[in-house]
Amino acid sequence: MKEIAIQAIRGVKIGQAENVSAATGCTVFVCEPGMCVGLDVRGGGPASRDSQLLNPLTAAQYVHAIVLAGGSAFGLGAANGVMAYLEERGVGFDVGVTKVPLVVQSDLFDLTVGDTFTRPDAAMGYEAARRAVEEPNYRDGNYGAGCGATVGKAAGMATCMKTGIGSYAVQLGELQVGAVVALNALGDVFDHRTGKQAAGLLNEEKTAFRDTVEFMCRSTEVVENKFTGNTTLGVVLTNATFTKPQLCKIAGMAHDGYARSIRPVHTSADGDSIYAVSTGEVRADQDLVGMLAAEVMSAAILRAVSSAKSAYGFPAASELQWITK
Repeated sequence: MKEIAIQAIRGVKIGQAENVSAATGCTVFVCEPGMCVGLDVRGGGPASRDSQLLNPLTAAQYVHAIVLAGGSAFGLGAANGVMAYLEERGVGFDVGVTKVPLVVQSDLFDLTVGDTFTRPDAAMGYEAARRAVEEPNYRDGNYGAGCGATVGKAAGMATCMKTGIGSYAVQLGELQVGAVVALNALGDVFDHRTGKQAAGLLNEEKTAFRDTVEFMCRSTEVVENKFTGNTTLGVVLTNATFTKPQLCKIAGMAHDGYARSIRPVHTSADGDSIYAVSTGEVRADQDLVGMLAAEVMSAAILRAVSSAKSAYGFPAASELQWITK
């Protein structure tokens, strides 16, 4: 098994757009012929659009784009721009008078990082979709949906850390499995290989980590509002061929990657969601791909930590020397 670039998994093109000054952005996955997609949502506070298209009981067997964005529910309008771009290209479900692009979207909460009132909109979604098709520009780090991503927010934004979007992919024979994740969790991040903390809640001097689980256990009082900036969003890509119900199961198994790397995870203040996408015709065992999906998701989470740069007053792991010692 060898590592490959996420772009090596053919069939899906990825484009990103962001407003750096406002600390928000979107990442768009486009497959003009249509891609089979499953979804598993474990967080208690998701912001999503047309997610029911991915229910195994609904009629749609494919979608044309997936959007990951900031802006919380305010950013869901980015899909309008993606639809507009794809309609211009004649992409979508034929309804006679036009073609309707099927676009699903999930958003993370980054409103407390930059400009609260500037969110991903139709113009940004259009540009990200255009880039995906015409000049794919995916990069790990402070880009796209990862522009305003942070982690370790149980004590508020003053002691959290900057993260971003990350990817990791592997190839085993002809089989390819990869993941892209916009890491924006309430909890801490751990290296799934060593168990060592990689990012998360800092002490007030920002000279050491605190443990979010331990911090939360100090009191049993109800915290009424934990929405200081949460939700981790992931997409699993494979060149294997699967049905929508099978992909929903693979997405569920990929959540094991979240659980290995983020603590706590799937809280009421997170909208943690994972899409699983089938892009090819390779025959592969569903459980093998689900297992690999969890592995690449954990690795993508670490990549989202290591590729991020400090911004908006929030330090990144790559620039805190005491973390790398």
